[in-house]
Amino acid sequence: MRNIWWAVVLVLAVGGIDAAAAATPTVAPDDVIVGAADAPVTIIEYASLTCPHCAEFDTDTLPKVKAEWIDPGKARLIYRDYPLDQNAVKAAMLARCAPPARFFGFIDELFHSQQTWVLTDDPVKALQRIALLGGIGPDKFDACMKNQAIQDRVLNERLVAQNQYGVDSTPTFFINGTKLVGSLPYDQFAKALTAALGNKPVAQVQGESTPATPPPTASAPAAAPPGH
Repeated sequence: MRNIWWAVVLVLAVGGIDAAAAATPTVAPDDVIVGAADAPVTIIEYASLTCPHCAEFDTDTLPKVKAEWIDPGKARLIYRDYPLDQNAVKAAMLARCAPPARFFGFIDELFHSQQTWVLTDDPVKALQRIALLGGIGPDKFDACMKNQAIQDRVLNERLVAQNQYGVDSTPTFFINGTKLVGSLPYDQFAKALTAALGNKPVAQVQGESTPATPPPTASAPAAAPPGH
């Protein structure tokens, strides 16, 4: 089932899915949100935990966004999974197995230590060490990696983003519904937030991103599941 699911994801990436981008994501009941529920600006981020540009955004830009926008109540952030490979799926599953209050802590740690665990000979063993530091023991970690429902959720988020919102690289953001692609320095990202706060169009600025490129063996497309 795991390989079939991943094959479906890769097929959809080359199966004639157009940029369907008239649709934009909205807040879902099962989203994990950081920031005030009534914040006037909503940032929805699609990222892969193995994407270096996503890690760059998390390390260099997001702390200032939190300090200047999220903590004062002007913006809230929703993180959604767009895994680029199997290691990203496993890392996302680990974060989803953590209690909601610790979800973003795991996301930050996985990004900050990305070059350590991604480049090892055994990334899963490295993820297990991160899990242990975060209070998830070996038994719970093994159960997490075998949890089909969590894996389906992670992969479904990518399918929905591809099919319904035209996401084809990471990181991709939707700021009050306006799409912004790539890791941007804080000053440029803040301009987009300021525009959204004033109900003005967000400037379309292209930052550095990692394309979702499937192998050439992918074949016929499958229908996308319903999403957020």
